[in-house]
Amino acid sequence: MDKDLSDLQIQYTKGVGPQRSRLLNRLGIRTVRDALYYLPHRYEDRSNLRKISNLRYNNVETIAGRVVAAEVIRLPKRKMTIFELIVNDGSGFIRGKWFNQPFMQKNFKVGQQVVLCGTVKINSYHGGIEMDNPEYEIISDVASTRFRDDSFIHTNRVVPVYRVTSGLSVRQIRSIMFNILNTCIQDVHDPMPVEILKRNNLPILSESLSQVHFPDAGVDLGLFNRGVSNFHKRLSFDELFLFELGLAIMKRSAALDKGIAFHPESMRLKRLIRMLPFRLTMAQERVFSDILKDMKLPHPMNRLMQGDVGCGKTIVALMAMTVAAENGYQSALMAPTEILAEQHYINIHRMIEDMGLKICLLTGSTKERPLHEIASGEIDIIVGTHALIQEGVTFKNLGLVIIDEQHRFGVMQRALLRKKALNPDVLVMTATPIPRTLSLTLYGDLDYSIIDELPPERRPVETMLFNVHQKDKIYRLIREEVHKGRQVYVVYPLIEESEKVDLRSAIQGKNAFEKVFPEFSVGLIHGRMKPQEREELMTSFKNGVIDILVSTTVIEVGVDVPNATLMLIIHAERFGLSQLHQLRGRVGRGAHKSYCILLAYEPYGDDARKRLDIMIRSNDGFRIAEEDLDIRGPGEFFGTRQSGMPDLKIANIVRDAQLLNTARREAFSIIDTDPDVRSFPLLRKSLETFWKGKIDLFQTG
Repeated sequence: MDKDLSDLQIQYTKGVGPQRSRLLNRLGIRTVRDALYYLPHRYEDRSNLRKISNLRYNNVETIAGRVVAAEVIRLPKRKMTIFELIVNDGSGFIRGKWFNQPFMQKNFKVGQQVVLCGTVKINSYHGGIEMDNPEYEIISDVASTRFRDDSFIHTNRVVPVYRVTSGLSVRQIRSIMFNILNTCIQDVHDPMPVEILKRNNLPILSESLSQVHFPDAGVDLGLFNRGVSNFHKRLSFDELFLFELGLAIMKRSAALDKGIAFHPESMRLKRLIRMLPFRLTMAQERVFSDILKDMKLPHPMNRLMQGDVGCGKTIVALMAMTVAAENGYQSALMAPTEILAEQHYINIHRMIEDMGLKICLLTGSTKERPLHEIASGEIDIIVGTHALIQEGVTFKNLGLVIIDEQHRFGVMQRALLRKKALNPDVLVMTATPIPRTLSLTLYGDLDYSIIDELPPERRPVETMLFNVHQKDKIYRLIREEVHKGRQVYVVYPLIEESEKVDLRSAIQGKNAFEKVFPEFSVGLIHGRMKPQEREELMTSFKNGVIDILVSTTVIEVGVDVPNATLMLIIHAERFGLSQLHQLRGRVGRGAHKSYCILLAYEPYGDDARKRLDIMIRSNDGFRIAEEDLDIRGPGEFFGTRQSGMPDLKIANIVRDAQLLNTARREAFSIIDTDPDVRSFPLLRKSLETFWKGKIDLFQTG
């Protein structure tokens, strides 16, 4: 696309000006290019508007007619207002109703032509037909703007409907888009190599942009509304292709970088394996073999280690750190939260200090900051949070970087940590099972290993759903487990907006459990405790001093107490699916049968019901991840602002999984033959724009 369109400010477009420009800015539209890629969120076929007399009940219908009345009705007893609009199209009348929105009255005048779109209902009181909260558009009498085929752009055609902001109507945005397409479409230059378009049967860019904004008559409205028309596919393909092209360049660049060739003959490693109270699974051995192979090479390792809760990723990571230490290099393990960093520190330091290795914890709140010891190389393993990549932290010889729960970090932060040393090996761990296709999007520049086997002693956890009226049954189950000599977790939800509320509910919970079970020892752990207090408390629980541990979600990850066989999750309807699965992974770690009780408080919505049903049905992390993805959508599943990743504004990595594979194949093929994309200058420019501010793909010097 021409540079001019990226630089051309939207306010200088016909029909915009400074005031509307400010409103468009709210929608992320600052330039003409932004406008072209601001796609309609749905389409209406107004070429065949239905007469009011022919409307079908319970169907979503679109009608056009004249406003004959517009008034606000107040219902004092119910403390409610209803704004009613009555529309007539010559064949009959229909009411549009908006609840508690009296301000709507100022939008309408008797005599205006309007379009209403909504579900048709029968009013049980007077028998007339109506729509509740319909989408609407005011059509002025002067609809003389014409499009290519001489039809109106607001009626008599498939009409694009855009998301709007206060002060800007759908009709106004549609007119602005029409003007932009009419004046600028000839300046759109297609960066995509022609052979790729031909091979994948994709239309040219200018045609795709024209059609997604103003489709021709007779198109398949279903495909357009699902965002999968051939023209939508072309725009989605562009995003996925540019994304994968960037990952291909990063992967190639990392493969060419000089790195550390480690010698894996490590006495400490053999000693560590002998010390383990269990045998490694075949999957752990296979993945560690992949890691060792990478560590031997004179190029930096870039590997993803993925595996479900409890599969033993941390031990494999520790084995790699032991190899690094034996070779005289430091390792850094970076976790997304202080709690998880502390858990790693607690679990690791007991094992390695017996082997003569030194470890330290470095988070935002650790008072002791052994920066000198890290810089001098005295400390072998540094565990921490984002604090590790901040200024002031220098390493003597950082050889291995391990990043836990990668999807909470990102490409950029990984790059920052690597800059702390000369191309260290990088191992990324994630306990969030991600379908293989999608992992190519998140981790496409990494090699991929999966621990797809749980230790033999891990038994499936039986999950049960209870409501607030079944507390006696829950108490009976808790009592039975503790009498058997087992231990219990009770987890309260984390309310991020108010840590005080979260803490208070956990404290009240502890008091309540002490009253119900005076014969048992009840402990409390939460995020506001000092790291040392938390460690002491977890040690007491692990040693069996505490029978019931009341907790906030701090125990979501990293805690390993084989004797804990029951987990009660309070307000389970408030938790996300992956979080419920992570929490459940804290039990079932020993030889005894384990249970997870979900206590849910009615009423809760459909999504919460789906989450709870899946938890009861399945213990399989991959199945749960796919269902979670289905419920939440990719944006929320991965975090919409995946740090260091360009935003995918059009493509949907679940819906477009097949397209993603194609885009990846095409992108890697180009980089194999033309690493700097010199043969396609327009494509190279688009690629730099797409990744701008994230990663400098084409490093000079």
